[in-house]
Amino acid sequence: MSRVVSGARGPEGSLLRALRAPLWMYHRDLGPLLGRRFVYLAHQGRLSGLRRETVLQVARLDHETGEVIAIAAWGNRADWVRNLRAGRALELRIGHLRFAEPEHRFLPAEETRSLLVSCREARPVTYRLLTGVFPLPADPKNDDLGSVRAVAFRPHVPPAAD
Repeated sequence: MSRVVSGARGPEGSLLRALRAPLWMYHRDLGPLLGRRFVYLAHQGRLSGLRRETVLQVARLDHETGEVIAIAAWGNRADWVRNLRAGRALELRIGHLRFAEPEHRFLPAEETRSLLVSCREARPVTYRLLTGVFPLPADPKNDDLGSVRAVAFRPHVPPAAD
């Protein structure tokens, strides 16, 4: 299957517009209609310090801990990843839930690989379609991950008062 042409830093043109369409829904408080398959992320721009926004597909949601994991197909080339590496997440929305200043961590390569394998096993057709659009490994068990990274977000838990 051929890949959609995208720029070195990520998608361009009509693909970029399609990927950014869910932001329109979040800006109009319609984000809950997207369910828990997508997460809205606001983060601080690494150079400007301004609020930046993106919508990411949820790769895994842990209902007990509230942890949400998203995959960065373009890895460190994605602006949102670069911004998180340099700064912080400002807000996370999933379904009807909103979290101010969620904590985040970058998953190590083996945890990212395991996540991709479980995504492929759970939804093989969807995963195959995604590999045609995003630079994901066709066989995450054996293929090189390339620049693919995963980021986990959790609701911020303030320290307990003494």
